[in-house]
Amino acid sequence: MDGNGRGKGHDVMGFRLTDRGVEAIVLLIFCGILFGLGSVVLADCTTARCHAGIANVSHPHEPVAEGDCLACHQRTTDKHPLAKGKTFTLTASGADLCRQCHDAFSGQGMHEPVAEGDCLACHQPHGSNAAAMLVADGDQLVICLDCHDRDVFEQKFVHGPAASGSCTSCHDPHQSTEKALLIKDSKSLCLFCHEELAEGLQHAGTIHKPLAAGQPCSACHEVHGGPYAHLLTTDGPALCFKCHEDVGKRYQKAKTKHDALYTGDRCGNCHRPHYAANAGLMAESEQELCLHCHAKDDTRRSHPLKNIKTELQGKKYLHGPLAEGRCSACHEPHGSDNFRMLTRQYPATFYAPYRPGAYAFCLSCHEENLLRFPDTTIYTNFRDGKRNLHYLHVSNTRKGRSCRACHQPHASNGPKLVNEEGAAFGNWKIPLRLVLTPTGGSCAPGCHRRMAYDRQHPVHDWQPE
Repeated sequence: MDGNGRGKGHDVMGFRLTDRGVEAIVLLIFCGILFGLGSVVLADCTTARCHAGIANVSHPHEPVAEGDCLACHQRTTDKHPLAKGKTFTLTASGADLCRQCHDAFSGQGMHEPVAEGDCLACHQPHGSNAAAMLVADGDQLVICLDCHDRDVFEQKFVHGPAASGSCTSCHDPHQSTEKALLIKDSKSLCLFCHEELAEGLQHAGTIHKPLAAGQPCSACHEVHGGPYAHLLTTDGPALCFKCHEDVGKRYQKAKTKHDALYTGDRCGNCHRPHYAANAGLMAESEQELCLHCHAKDDTRRSHPLKNIKTELQGKKYLHGPLAEGRCSACHEPHGSDNFRMLTRQYPATFYAPYRPGAYAFCLSCHEENLLRFPDTTIYTNFRDGKRNLHYLHVSNTRKGRSCRACHQPHASNGPKLVNEEGAAFGNWKIPLRLVLTPTGGSCAPGCHRRMAYDRQHPVHDWQPE
């Protein structure tokens, strides 16, 4: 110190400073050099002559975007770069490096690369042109197919998200409590996109049993891709027959098959697969559904089909089940061993003498003894005194006539469904010309002259009126 108690002075650039002042300046310069060098090093990492490509992406890693290379890298030597060897090392290895900033995954349900700490299997460390710094420019399907089977994505029918490579629309790429890393339980996940189905299920009158029981959609559908329409796990009817075995047996063995089961959507021609307003998951009410197809004449068959819609229109009397809108009361909808897919046996021919079982279809609703006895007072009103005229017409061993000789099966303007237009006999329609009285009546068809009958006062001689 000088004699005035001041520190020894020094001249610096024309200024006189004490020892402490000089020390302060030196410290500031040192710090400036230190931190300046650090920023120069970081800035120089992505220059054109070094690591230019690292930052030249649309989605850089945040430390790269901020120029903070030392967040992940640390020097191993003062000199950089070296002609050979590396001068930086990672601050941690593997997933531990990522966990310095990102939350760690633990427990069950981890994606295999995550469980193995292999973050770089899917992500670029410095950044990429895809969100989440994904490799392969964000084409999720390309990334996933590095490990997963490609075949299911090359099927004839592929699920929309799978076809577009939107794997994470359904799967969590890191960890999930659901099977197959799903982001939600499978049913909720499907309904998240299929909103119309979700809404329909809330108001449906009938829900397909597997859905109602909470089975996953994958019980019937492939989740990624498959060879069958609607991504079904197998051919439509075969899939349905896994549960509906009785229908499957008819499908295979029925002598009279329903065409609807063999054309178009087959089961889907009549039934909705998930829900419906009608019983049996039918797309419409039973009669409306049947008349979609049976509203035209079909002459391709040995027994041509008539236009049933025309038969019903404007008719005064409908067969009982049809009046209730039920076709399946008489016809098996999937197939039958009987004529016209009837539920029980009935003759296909105009002439068919009665024998036990031959008319089981009609007699399942009508009086079962109708055709058994030549005389009766209780089993039919179509009689002359006690003489059973049903038995007379049907039980004739040579020319017993089937019910269709006099009655329409669906509808008629005549009582008891009597055929006013006449039954078809080849190209001719046999007129009945029925006249009813309170206790009987008479008819004059093409088969015989006019004959009368009366329940109270029998016409014994059977002479024309």
